Amino acid sequence: MGIAVMQGRTGQQMSAEEFRDFQKYRPDHERWELLAGVPVMMTPPRLIHNRIAENLARLLDDSFDRQGLPLMATQRSGFKSFILDGRVYEPEPDVAVIDTEYELEQRYFDVAYLLAEVVSSSDQIGVPGTGREWIDVKCELYRSHAACVALLVITQDHMAVQVELRTDDGWTSDVLTGPDAEIVIPKLSFRCCVGDLYDRTPLKSQLRS
Repeated sequence: MGIAVMQGRTGQQMSAEEFRDFQKYRPDHERWELLAGVPVMMTPPRLIHNRIAENLARLLDDSFDRQGLPLMATQRSGFKSFILDGRVYEPEPDVAVIDTEYELEQRYFDVAYLLAEVVSSSDQIGVPGTGREWIDVKCELYRSHAACVALLVITQDHMAVQVELRTDDGWTSDVLTGPDAEIVIPKLSFRCCVGDLYDRTPLKSQLRS
């Protein structure tokens, strides 16, 4: 995934307020994230990336509807501001579970219970001035969010999902592979198979041939 970096007119890093004001004047189809105070525009993801995110969002919403839970899955919405090592971040998760009380016209949310990212082997976006990859920083930010009970990192090149769950003793982490491995998130009463996330993708089609 390539990136284009655009800084403020003064050449200074942006605050969260400046970043949100900047976004107001950008077209809706552009996807910007604030990495260590630097606004970064992401290139459009591959179709398989979008399909996996759509599958997860649909599975989550279907589960919440069946149970009558006041939750919904949203894709590529702006998240709250984070401060890490004195730098400001505003990530845009591929999928997030939020309360249904949010107005659909909103661009941002500040409370999420599940956060998910779809990544490929080519996703090596560096965070300016940190020497770290964006996906690693994102996961650290997500774990620091008190309301988050589950974090998913889904591989788009092959069937593998890193599942992290918050427990009373901290975070647990497990990597599930293969279509029949089951993802279980007890605090959201959600479960599905890894293969369900890859429905209508070449990876799922290969299993049927």
